[in-house]
Amino acid sequence: MTIIDTHAHLFAQEFRVDIDDVVSRAKKIGVKNILLPNIDETTIAALKQTQARVPGFFKPMMGLHPTSVRQDWEDQLYPILQELNQSAYIAIGEIGIDLYWDTAFREEQIQAFEAQLKWSIEKNLPVAIHFRNATQEVVKSIKRVGEKALRGVFHSFGGSKAEMEMVLQLPDFWVGINGVVTFKNSDLPETLRHCPRDRVLLETDSPYLAPAPFRGKRNEPSYLSFIVKKMAEIWQESEEEAAQLTSRNARHLFGLWVGDGGSDV
Repeated sequence: MTIIDTHAHLFAQEFRVDIDDVVSRAKKIGVKNILLPNIDETTIAALKQTQARVPGFFKPMMGLHPTSVRQDWEDQLYPILQELNQSAYIAIGEIGIDLYWDTAFREEQIQAFEAQLKWSIEKNLPVAIHFRNATQEVVKSIKRVGEKALRGVFHSFGGSKAEMEMVLQLPDFWVGINGVVTFKNSDLPETLRHCPRDRVLLETDSPYLAPAPFRGKRNEPSYLSFIVKKMAEIWQESEEEAAQLTSRNARHLFGLWVGDGGSDV
């Protein structure tokens, strides 16, 4: 089985002690690549150090997370852009708009998001989008910047069928599915039955959102096996087929070709 974790923060403090064991467990269940989205200017060093541990296996992204955006967002973006100009990154992320935790910097979030969307066009890179309580705002920004020139994933999708349709109307955007799909009272399994299979990616968002039966504990990429199992159930396919299909989708969006970091799907 081959699986790609398209979104995991393995450079976080939660993995400082046992990162090598976490990687080993992930490889044992068939994980071929783990994509690492940056958070802000304070996490760049940790991200690069983690990526350097297993260079072909870890694929880093670079971006400014919306919950980190401040009034001086332009100054915050400066080191992010420097990194994008100086080093190789697989995508721009994690970027977006978050109106769940705090709306004080709503306009700054939108401006920072759209600036980074423009970078993705200039650099021909996909984007990993955080959009909590902000689906409409994110879609509006994408359309303002240029939906036909952009591609990416709506990370940690857990929305309604209507929100799914908003994403699917964008020509080159996928939905990232994580442990939420396994939660007992989640409506996501039913929503996903209306989503084309070639528009779905798998992720963990480690250390957050661990799937059942680990809900509430630290998440890690090896738990993707539980997400694959649930997707196979939803699609009424084998787990092997669910893993292969979603890995193919990830390869297509992020350019992870055969032989790149050990991916063999």
